[in-house]
Amino acid sequence: MRHKNTDGSGSEPEPPAPAIPGPPDLNLLRTFLAVHRSGSFTAAARLLGLSQPTVTTQIRTLERQLGRELFERLPRGVAPAPYADELAARVGAPLDELAVATAPADGDHDTQAEPVHLAGPTELLSTRVLPALAPLIEAGVRLRVTTGLTEPLLAELRAGRHDLVISTHRPRGRTLTAVPLADEEFVLVAAPAWAERIGGPARIAAEGPAALHGVPLISYAEDLPIARRYWRHVFGRRLTGRAAVTVPDLRAVLAAVAAGAGYSVLPRYLCEQELASGTLVALHDPEDPPINTGYLVQRPGSASNPHVPRVRTHLLHAARTW
Repeated sequence: MRHKNTDGSGSEPEPPAPAIPGPPDLNLLRTFLAVHRSGSFTAAARLLGLSQPTVTTQIRTLERQLGRELFERLPRGVAPAPYADELAARVGAPLDELAVATAPADGDHDTQAEPVHLAGPTELLSTRVLPALAPLIEAGVRLRVTTGLTEPLLAELRAGRHDLVISTHRPRGRTLTAVPLADEEFVLVAAPAWAERIGGPARIAAEGPAALHGVPLISYAEDLPIARRYWRHVFGRRLTGRAAVTVPDLRAVLAAVAAGAGYSVLPRYLCEQELASGTLVALHDPEDPPINTGYLVQRPGSASNPHVPRVRTHLLHAARTW
């Protein structure tokens, strides 16, 4: 951590002291996580109900215990060192779980909690997220779910309209905090009749995308974002041409392709049952398929609704099996 003199001028960073044996105090880790998530000692102090000097002292103490520099002072806020990002990834979920476990299980504070406002892509929410959250609903957690595209949802999150957003990419800036949720693999698919007409995966492996000439492309957007990414990553070239059908719901794209309308590129999780049953055929099996990481995003700091960290922790656990 780069320290400042009392007159505001910068000083050379103090070399980290040797690590002090023993596990860090939980209170120090909670303070560290608040600073890491909020990006500021001042914001962390507000969230924790502490003074800024107390937060600074606790971070210095933790740095001495770990023998590592955790944060660098910036003109506005702080920047985490690489080790701080690793530490936050390790302790974030356990500390959130501990906060949930030590919160009142019954009583007015818990039973009158507001709904958790969750937002994300329609398909992932429908097929993975809501089924995973079913046990929490039975336990009394209430949800208000919004579907849509990532950028508008992130803007609404910044404005306070949502508690958690599942994003198709890591948001930039320090106004939001994000943790990886799950990876999705993209697969080039068509109905068996089309696969047979074009000569199957063997022909595409030999000729590349030229084998798909004349086959209608089904997409969820006019700019063909998923297909363009597949072409660039797998075939090393730009995708030319236009979609024959555009529908802003990947489940509808799946239905159209399975009915024989043409081909598309879909997340494997969405079409794995159709691939297993033979309703769809994977037209290509690249050694390095394109992967996209989804992120669970929220505003920095602790949520006032005790069910928000509960939903967050449950989703992060459930996503390990996706």
